Formats: sequence, structure tokens, C-alpha cells
Amino acid sequence: MAIITTITEIRAPAERVFDLSRSVDLHVRSAGSTQETAIAGVTSGLLELGQEVTWRGKHFGVWQNLTSKITRFLRPDYFRDSMVRGAFRRLDHDHFFEAQGDLTIMKDVFNFNSPLGPLGRVAEALFLESYMRRFITIRLARPRIRRHVGSLPADRRRLRELPLPSRHEGEKLRCCTTSMSGTG
Repeated sequence: MAIITTITEIRAPAERVFDLSRSVDLHVRSAGSTQETAIAGVTSGLLELGQEVTWRGKHFGVWQNLTSKITRFLRPDYFRDSMVRGAFRRLDHDHFFEAQGDLTIMKDVFNFNSPLGPLGRVAEALFLESYMRRFITIRLARPRIRRHVGSLPADRRRLRELPLPSRHEGEKLRCCTTSMSGTG
């Protein structure tokens, strides 16, 4: 099992950041390097509770489909999308939003298991976790995201240790902390 957590500070209202995070259109624009498109389910607009979207993208040189469903939804504080079908054994992506003054703190937690048992765990350790972390971080920094939310100054990016969710008490994980600012 791998857990990747990103925390991003965004100078925009939580409601706006929440809506942009569930935008199919913005996801497609931000994932240009993998040529991801929405091919089934909700293919444009904002995802709502119970709705599914099937993404098609090129990862590791291979075209892959992944269907995810919004399984939890509490606007503007939290939502979860969970893989229904795809290459992973399991994938849950929790999105948390917290207003702090004129900032929104956006916390994304990707929790996934690779397929293929022990072989999948080796793949996670060797390359999959770092690939996923890089893919997530690069998406946040893309110019198309900045046009909607704001800028991501390179000098404000840093890595730090954060505690894992309570069920992993005592462990630590590397988290990418980024800062963004945008218009409200």
C-alpha cells in the first residue's frame, strides 16, 4: 500500500478550489503529458456524489482506462473519488479543503494498492510511488492550472514530513507542500 499526500496553499475561496478540484474539464487540461481524456460517464463539467468518470491516458507508454466514482461528498470541505475499474488493485483519492483567512489549504491523500501481490509491492517501491508523486505534483504546477487558480512560485515549493492518518500512528511520510495564489 502506498499513501501520497500533497498539501497546497491557494489564495482563493474554498468553494472555488473545491469546484475546480472536481472539474472534469480542468483535469483533462492539467494532464496533458499523459493525454488523458474523459471517455465515459461524466465527460465534462463538475462531478457530483455517485457520479462516475472513465479516464483514458497513456502511462508508462501504455494506454490505460481508469473509472472512478465520487463516493463521499461534503461541499466545500471534502470529497472522495474511488477507483471502480482500472490498473490498481485499489485507489482512493481523498480531497480536503480548509479555509484559513484568505487561503484555502487543499490536502490530497492518494491511497493505493498495486495489483499482482508481491510483484506489485516491488513495483510500488521501485518506481510506481515516485511516478505517481511526480504526476500529481507536476499537474498542480501546470500553466493551465495556474490560469484558473493562480501561480505556483518555484521558490515556495518544499518537502516536509507530516504524520500519516491516525491508523498509521507513529509513521511519517514525505509530503509535497506547495503554495499557490489566485484570484477569488
